[in-house]
Amino acid sequence: MYAIVNTGGKQYKVATDDVITVEKIEGNEGDKVTLPVIFLNDGKKIVIDPDKLAKAKVTAQIVEQFKGEKQLVFKFHKRKRYRRLKGHRQQLTKLKIVKVQATSRAKKAVKAEAEAVAEAPVAE
Repeated sequence: MYAIVNTGGKQYKVATDDVITVEKIEGNEGDKVTLPVIFLNDGKKIVIDPDKLAKAKVTAQIVEQFKGEKQLVFKFHKRKRYRRLKGHRQQLTKLKIVKVQATSRAKKAVKAEAEAVAEAPVAE
């Protein structure tokens, strides 16, 4: 099972136990965050309906808060003696995906159905 989640204006394909680097999410190391799901695939069926996806959730744990590599920003106007060099380091967060959950109702329905079958008398 995998899901496509949206965070920081970007989309990421995630599955359980994946580690991804995203733009900074507020929180400390060890905190759990929930990411919004925009697509879900469980191997048998694909879910893109927004009503069903509202019940789906992806839980991730913050592993690390850090700064990315330095990106150089160089501005240049030819024949004008204009040159500017600046650097930028983006604040990033490393997330470990703990759980990709389709819906809580579907699991409860399957569990209730299994219990009903187990309790039903066997006709001989």
